[in-house]
Amino acid sequence: MSERTTTTEHLQPGEVLDRMKEIGALLEGHFKLSSGRHSDRYFQCARLLQYPGLATDIGRLLAEQFNELEIDAVVSPAVGGVLLGHEVARGLGRRHVFAERKEAGFAIRRGFELEKGERVLLVDDVLTRGTSFGEMVSLIESLDAEVCGLGVIVDRREKDVDIPVRVASLVEMEVATYEPDACRLCEAGIELESPGSRHAG
Repeated sequence: MSERTTTTEHLQPGEVLDRMKEIGALLEGHFKLSSGRHSDRYFQCARLLQYPGLATDIGRLLAEQFNELEIDAVVSPAVGGVLLGHEVARGLGRRHVFAERKEAGFAIRRGFELEKGERVLLVDDVLTRGTSFGEMVSLIESLDAEVCGLGVIVDRREKDVDIPVRVASLVEMEVATYEPDACRLCEAGIELESPGSRHAG
């Protein structure tokens, strides 16, 4: 690993994708995404965030894109969004709450609370189909709080995915995804991998 890869002095948004490639946080092959769909590319953001300096810098860069919004708390899903959410909250000077997956959707546990009317910034590592985003919005609205934005490292959503709040990202990339029963990669006989935390086992 080169010194440049793990140092963060003056990291700029346009350098994030190059840094991910250097670290091996962008994988190519045949992958099962957390949504259940298949893709030929997978962003393993945990490999980027394993370096504390990089994690802090990534969080700062995302936080800077929401400085003008009135935000009371940063909320992220476990496991993938926990480190990132904490660092974005640090950059904004706000508290961080994480939600954990249950049988259907997410729940806030461990003594965390959101107060009625609080304005929440959602933070996650990658945006693809918006499934986790929708589940997190349902949770936050059930607590009478309001989602005012979404911050992600990578925005790889397809054109038909609509997110009804402001979205800010550090990397944008169009990446095709496939339903499992209509996957070109499966048809080609390429071995399927499940690197995401929800499917790991």
